[in-house]
Order: sequence, then structure tokens, then C-alpha cells
Amino acid sequence: MSPNLSGVMRSSPYWPVISHRTLRRVLPGFAVSSLGDGMAVVAVSWLAIELAPAADRSVWVALAAAAYTLSGAVGALLLGRFLRHRPPTQLAGWDAVLRAGALGAIPVLHVFGMLGIEGYVALLAVSSVLHAWGQAGVYTLIARVLPERDHLAGNAVLSGVGSIATVVGPSLATLLIVFGGPATVLAVDAATFLVLAVTFLVAVPKDAVPEPEDDRASRTVGFAVVRRIPALSGLLALSFAFFFLFGPVYVALPLHVSDDLGASAGVLAAFYTAFGIGAVLGSVLTGFLSRWRLWPTTVGIVIGFGALMLPLGLGAPTAVSVVCFGVAGLLWPPYSSLSTTLFQRSTPSALLPQTLAANSAVRVLSVPLGTALGGPLVAGLGSVGALRLSGAGIAMVGVVAAVALTLHASRTRPKPAADATEPAGDADAGARCREPSASCEKSACACIAPPVE
Repeated sequence: MSPNLSGVMRSSPYWPVISHRTLRRVLPGFAVSSLGDGMAVVAVSWLAIELAPAADRSVWVALAAAAYTLSGAVGALLLGRFLRHRPPTQLAGWDAVLRAGALGAIPVLHVFGMLGIEGYVALLAVSSVLHAWGQAGVYTLIARVLPERDHLAGNAVLSGVGSIATVVGPSLATLLIVFGGPATVLAVDAATFLVLAVTFLVAVPKDAVPEPEDDRASRTVGFAVVRRIPALSGLLALSFAFFFLFGPVYVALPLHVSDDLGASAGVLAAFYTAFGIGAVLGSVLTGFLSRWRLWPTTVGIVIGFGALMLPLGLGAPTAVSVVCFGVAGLLWPPYSSLSTTLFQRSTPSALLPQTLAANSAVRVLSVPLGTALGGPLVAGLGSVGALRLSGAGIAMVGVVAAVALTLHASRTRPKPAADATEPAGDADAGARCREPSASCEKSACACIAPPVE
């Protein structure tokens, strides 16, 4: 490596992440499993098409897609009693073990002719039960092994790996389906999760991730912390609305391409490829946003994303719509990374896995619910009308959030210096609330609003 290139890499905000002793062990396994998930996006639906009876094919394809995601939200709600005290490496490792086992059973049963559509959907659901906790474990690890200033870059690295997988994975899955069928793709996906399980449960030393001194949290504390910190409850509501309103795009865009434009599947692929390429670039750029104010940037991204979706519903030329969709993809990873960073900075370390699992559960629910809404919207408004409503709704949600943020800032401006005679302890209340103590389960935590940037 040349000295100049080495200097550029070391000055990058990502260097502390990729050079960290623990993360160097984790990132390769995470990259492999992300590629497997990128491949599964195609294979899950394709195998459901093969297994389902022709008359009910659309219903079973929808059920298969929902089962692969929604059970994670159920696991986040019901398994806190058993998982809330577990180290983040165990949470991520156990999720990977369950995914490897359940997904691996699918090709085995298929080979022996014992896989029906009902069993297939059930195995997909089982595979995702721990996924919200697994994701929480990964992002908790980032928060605990890196200093606060590097959280955003760490989140961006994970998001970037996932974005690359969404570009490369479907193409690899298509090749494997041609030569071995969709069950072969799920066998490969299961193997990638086995690699991730070994990474977290074996390759990462037990003392590599610091644990908080106090971990006395109730099993519902994740949602309790979100409720008691106005900024986090507002952020979670913003995320839910954002992803929920994007959900109808998964129904409306394919129908818009096929029915309104009379175009081929290649045009639809161009939309998704542009979005994926934008997401990869957005992941690279995210780490350089650490000097920006996180809250205004997060809200601005929502407004910009909605505005970029509007050309799809306003009859813009296809080339313009594809470019706008790609630029919208550029904003997707920064929103995910910035919002996760706000959670990491605003939650006591002892409560972080539970709070991130609650956050993941709400996000897992929002997109499928929005997608389900897409059917009635397209039926009532047409695909163009549904796309227009989606874009306008996302932009309006961002505007409402911006107004709320502005009003909150005006109410919480620092008082004049004459009032600075208050005890120093009161001024530091926010810092005390963020300590990993049992008091954070009580009303003291409500003082964190908005999160420290």
C-alpha cells in the first residue's frame, strides 16, 4: 500500500472502525451473512411460488415474505425476560444459530420431498424469531467497543455492507436459481449465518466487549425507556411513519412499470439497481456527517426522501424517475445510521440491547404493514396515485417533525446568565440520567430530550 493511500485511509472516519481489534473479527462474518440475506430476498419469494398452489400463489408469497420478517417483532416483545441480560455477542450469535438451523432445514426437507408450503412458511417464521435481538446485539457491540464519536461511522460501515449485499446478492441468487433452484440459495444463506454464529460465539473473546456495571432492567424496559424519553419516542414515531409510508412502493412501483409504462422487468430492475447503488454511496458518505447536527440532519433526510419520491407519482420521464429513486437510495443509509446513533447516545449502556430491540421491532413491523396497505391504495388510487401519496406523506411527516423540533428548541433555549446560579448538579442531570444505573428505569431518564449530539 502506498504511503499516500495509507494516509488517506488512516484519516478516514472509518479507520477507527475497520482497524478495531474486535470489529476486525466481526466484520468479515457480518459481510458474509449480509450477502446471504441479499440472496435470500429473491429466493424466499421464488421458492414460495414453486411450492404454493396456483390458485393461492399470491397469498402464500405474501405470507412467506411476512413470516421472514414479522416474527422478529414478536420475539422482541416476548423474549425480553430471557434475553435482556445477555451479552451482545450472544444475542447476535444465537440469532445466527437459529437462522442457520431453520433456513438449513428448508433445502434438506426439499431434497427429500417433505417440504410443503405450510412448513416452509413456518420455518421462515422460526428463522427470524431472534432477529430483532440479533440486530440489537450487533449495534450494542458497536456502541460499547467504540467511543461515542465513532458510533456513526460504525453504524455506517454495517449499513454499507448491507447496501452492497442488496446490489450483489440478487444477481448471485439468480445464477444459483438457474443452476440449482431457490432451495440451493437458502442452503447457501444458512451457511453464511453459520459463519456469523462462529464469528460471534467463538472468534470474539469473552472479555472483548465491556459490560455495564449495573444491568438491573425489567423485561419491558426497552419500550419503557422509549416512552419516558420524549426524544426517543418521537424518533421511533418518525421512523415508523417513514418506513410505513415507504411500504406501498413495493406494490405500486412494479405495477406502475408493468401497467402504466408498459415496460419490461428490466426497467423495474433499473429502479432497484439505482436505489441500491445510491445506498452504497450513501453508506460511504454517512461517516463524514459526524460533525453535522444529528437531529436536523435526520429530519431533513425524511423531507428530502419524500420530495425525491414525488417524480414517480407526477408523471416524470422514466429516466428522471430512475435517477430520483437512486438519489433517494443515497439518503436511506444515512437515516438508518443517524437514527441508530441517536438511540445509542441517548440510552444508558445497560439498557441499550432492550431499547435497540424495541426500536428494531417497530421498524420490522412498519414496512410490511405499509406494504399491506399498498394493495388497497393501488386499487383505489392507481399505482401512480399510490406513489404520489407515499412521497407526499413522507415529506409531510418530515415537515411535521421539523416543526416539532423547532418548537422544542425554542422552548429549551438556555436561560440568561443571571439564572446560572442554580446548583451544578441540576445542570448535569442529563449526564446522570445516561449512567447505566437502576435509576434510569424511573422518571430521571425523562430528562434526556433531545439526545445529546
